Amino acid sequence: MPVGVDAYVQDARTWLPEVLNRIPSLRVAVVGDFFLDKYLVIDPALAEVSLETGKTAHQVVGVRSSPGAAGTVMNNLSALGVGRLEAVGVIGQDGEGYELRRGLEQARVGMDGLVGSPSRFTPTYTKPMLRQADREEEMERLDIKNRSPLPAELEELVLENVRRLVVGEKFHAIMIADQVQEANCGVITERVRAGLQRLAQEHPETLVFADSRVRIGAFRDVIVKPNRLEAASAMGYAEERMPDLAETGVFGQSLARRNGRPVFITLGGDGIMACTASTVAHIPALPPRGPIDIVGAGDSASAGITCALCAGATVEQAALMGNLCASVTIHKLGTTGTASPEELLNLLA
Repeated sequence: MPVGVDAYVQDARTWLPEVLNRIPSLRVAVVGDFFLDKYLVIDPALAEVSLETGKTAHQVVGVRSSPGAAGTVMNNLSALGVGRLEAVGVIGQDGEGYELRRGLEQARVGMDGLVGSPSRFTPTYTKPMLRQADREEEMERLDIKNRSPLPAELEELVLENVRRLVVGEKFHAIMIADQVQEANCGVITERVRAGLQRLAQEHPETLVFADSRVRIGAFRDVIVKPNRLEAASAMGYAEERMPDLAETGVFGQSLARRNGRPVFITLGGDGIMACTASTVAHIPALPPRGPIDIVGAGDSASAGITCALCAGATVEQAALMGNLCASVTIHKLGTTGTASPEELLNLLA
C-alpha cells in the first residue's frame, strides 16, 4: 500500500544530499533521437498580404531553439550536474543540425558519437508561436523527420559509439530515447535495440534505461519507464479503460520479471510506481503549488531516476527523486524546464 508523500519527503532529507553530491562524478550517455525544438514568434499586428498569392504572410519577430527529445533528457542531466555527458545518435549536415549542436554544447555535452550524415534530416519540431498580450499561443506545428529506414552503416556506427562508452570508458549509464514513431526510421531501430540489449546483458555494471514513445514493450534486459497504459499494453492488456493502481502494479511487476530489471511507471498526478520482480511501491507525487505546465516532466523524471540509481539510491528513492524533478519542472510555465540540485533541496525544505 502506498504511504503518504510526507513520509517519503521526510526520509529524503537524510539521503538526498548525499545522492546529489555524487552526481558530479557520474558519466552518462544518451543514445537516440536528438531533435531541434525551433520556435518562431509571430506578431499578428504585423501581418501582411502576399502580392503573389493573396494569402497572409505572417511576420516572425523572434526565433529561439533548443535541443529536444533526447536533447531534453540531456538538458535535465546537465542541470542536475552530471560530470560527463555524451550524445550518441544521427542527425543531418544541415542548419538545424548546427543549431542543435550549439544547444548541446551549451549544456556541456560531448558529441563525438553524434554522427552527421548528408543523407538524413536533423529531426525538427518547428513551432510557430502567436504573440498575445501576455503569452504566446502555439499554432500548427511543422515537423521534419526522416521517413526512410536508418541505413545499416549508420546503425553500426551508433552501436560502435555506445560500445566505446560502455567498454572503453566505463560509463555509469546509457539512457535510450526512442522518440520517432515510424518503425526503423529513427536511431533506435530493431537492430540498434537488439545491440543495446546485448550490451546490457554483457555489461550489467552499466545501467541501461529506456523510454520509448510507442515501443516500450519491445525492450528487454533494460530498465524501462512506461506510463500506466503503456505498461499494461506491453503485458497484453487490450481494454479501452485505464487500468487502476492495483492492476498497474500487477502489470509493472510482471514487466519487471520479464525484463529482469526494475520498471518505473509514471502515473501523472498520482506519481510513480516503482516495480521489481518481487516488490511494488507507489510513490505519490507532490501536490501542485500553483499553475503547472507538464511539457518535459517525463524527461525530467527520467534524468532524476537514472542519476539517483547511479548514485546508489534504492528503487523507491529513485522514484521519489523522479517525482521531485518533475515537481520542479512542471511549475516552470511556457518552457521545457529542468531541475537543479539547489531547487530539489529547496523543495524538500
